[in-house]
Amino acid sequence: MTGKAVISLSTGLEDPEKVTVAFLVAVGAVESGHPTLMFLAKEAVRLATGGTATGVACEGCPPLAELVKRYEAASGRYYVCPICFNARKLSEGSLIGGAELQGTVPMWAWIGDEAATTFSY
Repeated sequence: MTGKAVISLSTGLEDPEKVTVAFLVAVGAVESGHPTLMFLAKEAVRLATGGTATGVACEGCPPLAELVKRYEAASGRYYVCPICFNARKLSEGSLIGGAELQGTVPMWAWIGDEAATTFSY
C-alpha cells in the first residue's frame, strides 16, 4: 500500500479555481493508488451534496462534475465537517457517494499512526 493523502478544503464555489485545484490533487492521488480522503469544511461542505459541484472554473479546466465522478470511481472518500454542514442546514440525505459526516477525530483515526501527505486549500 502506498502512503495516504489528505486534502483539506474549506472553499466552495465562491473560488471555483481553488476547488478545481483541490480536486485535481485528490484525483491524482487516488488514481495513483493512494488511499485518499478529502476533509471538507466551511463552504466546501456544500460540494458533498448532489448537483452542487458543477461548472468549469476556467478556460482549459476540467468540469468539476467530471472530477467528482473520477474521484468517486477511484474510491475517494470525503469526511464532511458535521458542524459546518449542520450550520448550513443541509440534508444528510443529499450527500454524494463516498461522503459522510465525520469530524477531525475520525479523520485522525483514518490517518492512523502512519505518515500522510497533506494538502490544504
